[in-house]
Amino acid sequence: MSTTSTPSTFDLRPELKDRHRRMWALGDYAAVADQVIPALGRVVADATGASPGHRVLDVAAGSGNASLPAARAGADVVALDLTPELLTIGERAAADEGLAITWRQGDAESLPFQDAEFDAVMSCVGVMFAPDHQRCAEEMLRVLRPGGTLTLASWTPEGFVGQMFAAMKPYVPAPPAGFQPPPLWGTEAHVRGLLGDRVEDVHATRARLPVGAFADAGQFLDFFRARYGPTVAAYAGLAQTPDRAAALDADLLALARDHDLGGGRMEWEYLLVTARRR
Repeated sequence: MSTTSTPSTFDLRPELKDRHRRMWALGDYAAVADQVIPALGRVVADATGASPGHRVLDVAAGSGNASLPAARAGADVVALDLTPELLTIGERAAADEGLAITWRQGDAESLPFQDAEFDAVMSCVGVMFAPDHQRCAEEMLRVLRPGGTLTLASWTPEGFVGQMFAAMKPYVPAPPAGFQPPPLWGTEAHVRGLLGDRVEDVHATRARLPVGAFADAGQFLDFFRARYGPTVAAYAGLAQTPDRAAALDADLLALARDHDLGGGRMEWEYLLVTARRR
């Protein structure tokens, strides 16, 4: 059975945290995870080495894209996310499969766990969206036992999703001071700098995730306008400026067409990093 813990107190920039929480509750991110990128969660769980006897923390877990396959492999999984609406969806999915996952609301920049509590820590295109990259890296390593494995999958700046965020940037408000762009996590040098000498056996690999959920660029745009929180939020901010909304439509359609390999098939580049805590 699944269990849900008491929410933690968000003491770091509460207004920004609340904005992030509300953004990821928009649309239907669970549909994105289940219909568009389900294979990526399995990649992360496998790279983590999830297996019976392993206590695994999934940071910024969303609705459980990596948590569910890790639990299927027999690991003792804790799934943490800022957005309770996503945790509720994941909890239902786990219950349907009879998977024992603990679903906990919490902040990646202030993890509500003891030092060295987990055998493995992972994040599947999740922690990259927290504002303070260094704080997140330090927190993930803090709760990881010496010799434990850290596994991170992040969209690259040059890949489709990184370019999608670049395309949306002119249409959304400027981020607050100190906010670091999420796709930086998809740069090997940046991740190595965050982890520093606290890790060893670092392996970083760029790979492409096949995406075949859309028949064409128009179907992609319709889906992401309605389902993906950051895109939903971008269009909500353009509600009073239909000409700018139309311009964003054109930019995203052009991007999707540029990445169309035929019949709507795309490949979205990500960086997979594994490291062992010293």
